[in-house]
Amino acid sequence: MSLSGTIAAVTDRIRERSKKSREIYLDRINHAARNRPRRSFFACANQAHSFAACAPLDKERLKEDVVGNIGIITAYNDMLSAHQPFEAFPEIIRAAAREAGGVAEVASGVPAMCDGITQGYTGMELSLFSRDVIAMAAAVGLSHDVFDAALYLGICDKIVPGLVIAALTFGHIPAIFVPSGPMTTGQGNDKKAEIRQLYAEGKVDRKALLQSEATSYHGPGTCTFYGTANSNQMMMEMMGLHMPGAAFINPNTPLRDALTREATKRALKITALGNEYTPVGAMIDERSFVNAIVGLNATGGSTNHTIHLIAMAHAAGIDLNWGDIAEISSVVPLIARVYPNGLADVNYFHAAGGMGFVIKQLIEAGLVHDDVRTVFGEGLDAYATEPKLGSDGQVVREPAPEKSGDEKVLTGWRKPFQPDGGIRVLSGNMGAAIIKVSAVKPERWLIEAPALVFNDQLELQDAFKAGKLDGKDFVAVVRYQGPKANGMPELHKLTTVLGVLQDRGQKIALVTDGRMSGASGKIPAAIHVTPEALDNGPIARLKDGDMIRLDANEGTLTILVNEQEFNNRPIEHPDLSAHEFGTGRELFRVFREFVGRADQGASVVVGPLRK
Repeated sequence: MSLSGTIAAVTDRIRERSKKSREIYLDRINHAARNRPRRSFFACANQAHSFAACAPLDKERLKEDVVGNIGIITAYNDMLSAHQPFEAFPEIIRAAAREAGGVAEVASGVPAMCDGITQGYTGMELSLFSRDVIAMAAAVGLSHDVFDAALYLGICDKIVPGLVIAALTFGHIPAIFVPSGPMTTGQGNDKKAEIRQLYAEGKVDRKALLQSEATSYHGPGTCTFYGTANSNQMMMEMMGLHMPGAAFINPNTPLRDALTREATKRALKITALGNEYTPVGAMIDERSFVNAIVGLNATGGSTNHTIHLIAMAHAAGIDLNWGDIAEISSVVPLIARVYPNGLADVNYFHAAGGMGFVIKQLIEAGLVHDDVRTVFGEGLDAYATEPKLGSDGQVVREPAPEKSGDEKVLTGWRKPFQPDGGIRVLSGNMGAAIIKVSAVKPERWLIEAPALVFNDQLELQDAFKAGKLDGKDFVAVVRYQGPKANGMPELHKLTTVLGVLQDRGQKIALVTDGRMSGASGKIPAAIHVTPEALDNGPIARLKDGDMIRLDANEGTLTILVNEQEFNNRPIEHPDLSAHEFGTGRELFRVFREFVGRADQGASVVVGPLRK
């Protein structure tokens, strides 16, 4: 089928809007490519330093300066279940590179924090900023200018967007992203959510809650719900940055290791030393980002990417905005239901057809650019496949199934779960916000109720525990949670609290300048409100009792008060000094001072390119 008119129009608009900044970017990476890795141009002492600790064979090859050298950027640590498997990857990669006649070295490690651990605590205030730190840390490793290609080992929430920013900053170097895969299925996500809610209501004790959580999060790999981490992997497939089908293969399996070896050998083939030179900055263009947005909507992915995609695009000289994301969402049907948008986890999603089925459907529907370049070659159709392990231990690929293995989890584009992707922009006299409605029942898409205003998520939790939220309809406004105020933490812990009240029959919504992530669930939530409270946005003037109308059908977020009286209200910012120190927050003062707005990517290190 020919390309959707809306998808084509949005792509053309992005291309035209980005013309000048994209030219600047491509000029920069073309200049860097002319000065390709400098091993032969280094003084001998510099060159000797670069391979002093290499194995003898690698050292001899690098002395000759005729082989490809892969830089490994790794987010390995033992604490993150998704990143622990990366411990073994460098040796797999080094061996595969030697077998192919090349060399691979760990160029640098990057930090990787777990939002699941810091959720609801002060460490979460560093989470969004860690994305930019990751990009900077990767840049330090690549700055040695001795690599012909890079493999990026990362998977979780801010890590992959940070690594993409780094890869595009070094856009003259070919880049392949290598995931570790999801953990095997443990306790069902529906049961986990049930126990959390029972605990919040005081019906089970902490021991029962901990046992439930430990049964859900039980081994190496990503969490199995469809939050930001697994949305990352979907996007890397849609953008052609993975080897086809790599996203959802479990760690520590023969197929997972075979895909890692395959990525290594492919990276060597696409360097400037061969005939398939594929610099990632030229490979990734506005079509790649449109495909990522289409995938995000088709699968009901994380709202965090309405921020990350903009920052990632800026790194490539591409000017993306929320309007583009919302317009694409309006024509992309939801064809996957993975928890919290359904009961299935990502392992079941993969078994039902997974990314190969999704991409096949999107190509057939004319909703993606299938003529893009990828690390695998030309065309997205190579990703409409399913990887298998051949008898010789190599990866083989079969066409993705024509029919879903379970139509309650995956469906075709002709019979979608809903006609659009569910990510919408809300606008009105409160500013702009994002809402994800794919997990929200349609009867809750319109909420009109008085505001209950909180300047901290703990205030809301305390009010719930004290019974102050019982028996009434309200819109919970949790403000001073934006990037300038405290780093824009996720407020996922509020989902359980508000879910309890909603299940009791109360009409509830959330409005915040903070984040809720891909796990926001069943509560209608207007998030990423911009301008944020600390920027003197209208959300800072709200007070208890103000009527708020959140209408996801019409795309509006409105304060129903006398406009003159409202605009004349003084703004008195609360004391935020408690967010300035402890858990390392004092080291991030400059980030809070210079961070951009949420609708501009909430970044300190990337923005629109200028000469």
